[in-house]
Amino acid sequence: MSVTTAAIPVDNKSEPSHARNTDHPFWQIIRTVPDFPKVGIDFYDITPLLRSHIDEVIDALLAALPDGLIDEVDCLGAVEARGFVFASLLAGRLGKGMILLRKPGKLPPPVANKAYALEYGKDTLEMQNNLPPERVLLVDDILATGGTLTTAYELCRSAEHTVVGALVLLDLVDLHGEFPVPVYTVLKA
Repeated sequence: MSVTTAAIPVDNKSEPSHARNTDHPFWQIIRTVPDFPKVGIDFYDITPLLRSHIDEVIDALLAALPDGLIDEVDCLGAVEARGFVFASLLAGRLGKGMILLRKPGKLPPPVANKAYALEYGKDTLEMQNNLPPERVLLVDDILATGGTLTTAYELCRSAEHTVVGALVLLDLVDLHGEFPVPVYTVLKA
C-alpha cells in the first residue's frame, strides 16, 4: 500500500488545540485498540506503520519540523520505548547522535531520574547525567498527557541540555496542557 504523506507542522503555541487532522492517510493504517492497556483507554497501535511504511513516517516527521531547526540540533533525545525507533531512524538519516531517556536500571551510572504520572499509572525515566551539554530535540511516538515528554524535558534541562523542541508522530491534543517548548507532530487527534 502506498501512502501519501501530508505532514502538518504544529507549534503548540500558535495553533489551536482543537485542530485535528484525522483525515491523514496514516489513520487508515493505525489500529485503535479499545480498553488497552486498561478500560477507558484507546490505544493507537502504530506498529502497522513501522512494519510497512517506515520511510513515509520518517519523511513525514522530518517534514513536520520548521526549516532550519534541525541545523540547531546536536542530538536527539530518544524517549523509551517507541521513541527509540523514531529517534534511531532519524539520527541515522540526519547524521545526529542520540541521548537515551530510559526506564530505571537500564543505563550505567551516573544517572538522574524523575518519577511522573501516565494517563494509566506511574513511571520513572532516567538519563545519564555526565554528558556534555547539547541542543536536544526530544523524540517520541505519542504525546498524550505530557507526563513522559515533560519528564524528559526536565531531565535534559537538569543535565544542562537545551531542549529546542519535541517531535512526535501523534499528538492527543485534548489530554495535555501547554508544553514548555514547541511540539512538532504529523498527526493530531
